[in-house]
Amino acid sequence: MSRLLLVAACALVDPDKRVLIAQRPEGKSMAGLWEFPGGKVEPHETPEEAVIRELREELSVKVTEACLAPLTFASHNYGEFHILLPLFICRRWEGWPQPQEAQQIKWVRANRLRQFPMPAADEPLISHLTDLL
Repeated sequence: MSRLLLVAACALVDPDKRVLIAQRPEGKSMAGLWEFPGGKVEPHETPEEAVIRELREELSVKVTEACLAPLTFASHNYGEFHILLPLFICRRWEGWPQPQEAQQIKWVRANRLRQFPMPAADEPLISHLTDLL
């Protein structure tokens, strides 16, 4: 049985209804693929706390828990581990996203997200964003 990994992600949505995606940097697993910002939930964290921390660390934006709304989740088995991936949506934050880990970022319309190669766990989340936006 593969180990379960809880990873929380966030779809930042700007006033023009575009979604922020980030490209995984060289040296990380799945480098070059595009994903919704977020990361592993640490043992002492809730998924919301992990998203808030990751957005601050990866993009230098400040998000409050009140501005995070759960949208959907994905469950995907990668073989050696299984990811459970809750996706939050956020329309209000402080600061403007600035990559802090040498990753590329893009603002993309939901109906264009499939043009960017993503990890298998992220792909099922796209249809929910397309329906919403």
